[in-house]
Amino acid sequence: MPNGIKHFCNIQKIFQYFLFRVQKRRRRLMGLYDEGFSRNLPHSSTVTMTNNFQVVGNFKLNIMMFKREIILNLNKYMIFKFQSSFVPKHEPVQLSDAITLEHFIKEHKRILVLTGAGISTESGIPDYRSANVGLYATSKSRPVIYQQFISNPEVRVRYWARNYIGWPRFSSMLPNYAHTFLKKLEDKNKIVHIITQNVDNLHTKAGSKNVLELHGTAYVVHCLICDYFINRHQFQNVLSKLNPQVFISDIYSVKPDGDVELTPEQIGGFKIPKCPKCEGNLLIPRIVFFGDNIPKERVQTVNDFVEVCDSLLVMGSSLFVYSGYRIVLNTKSANKPVAVVNIGPTRADDCVDIKIEAKFGEILPLINL
Repeated sequence: MPNGIKHFCNIQKIFQYFLFRVQKRRRRLMGLYDEGFSRNLPHSSTVTMTNNFQVVGNFKLNIMMFKREIILNLNKYMIFKFQSSFVPKHEPVQLSDAITLEHFIKEHKRILVLTGAGISTESGIPDYRSANVGLYATSKSRPVIYQQFISNPEVRVRYWARNYIGWPRFSSMLPNYAHTFLKKLEDKNKIVHIITQNVDNLHTKAGSKNVLELHGTAYVVHCLICDYFINRHQFQNVLSKLNPQVFISDIYSVKPDGDVELTPEQIGGFKIPKCPKCEGNLLIPRIVFFGDNIPKERVQTVNDFVEVCDSLLVMGSSLFVYSGYRIVLNTKSANKPVAVVNIGPTRADDCVDIKIEAKFGEILPLINL
């Protein structure tokens, strides 16, 4: 493989590299002496895939199949996919799964999308529950409980110290293929709304407009006593001025909510500000902590989305948290189909219409919009 071909190169630019190999393989299998990739091949020609490609059955040979097979080849050799240590172990993508997902998307016009932490692992943010790579599998640390945060000053200091160190890395994360794919679906008016359980703002960074952050956002800090709020980037500057002795090194691993592991010695002496408006000590990210409740008006908004949608697509959620699982139950109660794409089991596996296990960076490029 030429050194110039990198993981993030545009797939169109490397079609030509793989073209000869694909065509040669096709000629050997089918005896077709095609004149180039742009040739109009007979629509009546069919082929049964061999073990060189995914075995799916008989397909009409056309340009799109060439494109899909090249993408499968690239996935196999890890040419263009983003490699992340936070993506759970998974099997190679099945072309049949890609076709099933494509049909689901094309058959519905008002899709409600629910995304979880699994959609952001390819951006470098771990999830909570994935085997071997999730937060619970790799660390004894657990998320801060809401009641602990509001009742214990030491917990607040520890939380903000860890969040302060992790913020530069967490806030620099970029959308991956899954986020931009949903933006394209939104542009085609296929999506009613995106409901995300994540607080990482990656859907907004990808350009999606209709996003409901079910569990809030890490990008806003507010006071629990008064109505004061501040942008998280600005709050970082406030913390920096209060803690000039704290050195932020390059952090390569952050938790799903943006904090990092620190020792008691590293946390010692860290200062957090009071609310500049009411002088209170309860400045907190605008996220729904574990043990807290989602605002009732937000729950009602979700119910309204379920009422107007014609289907639900779940991406990257184990649905272990009831707030997400409830959306699936309500959708099924309304006799609307539900498709789930997630690596590993989910709480709703026994009641959904479609369950696909695949890495988003591998399966979504095969979807023809």
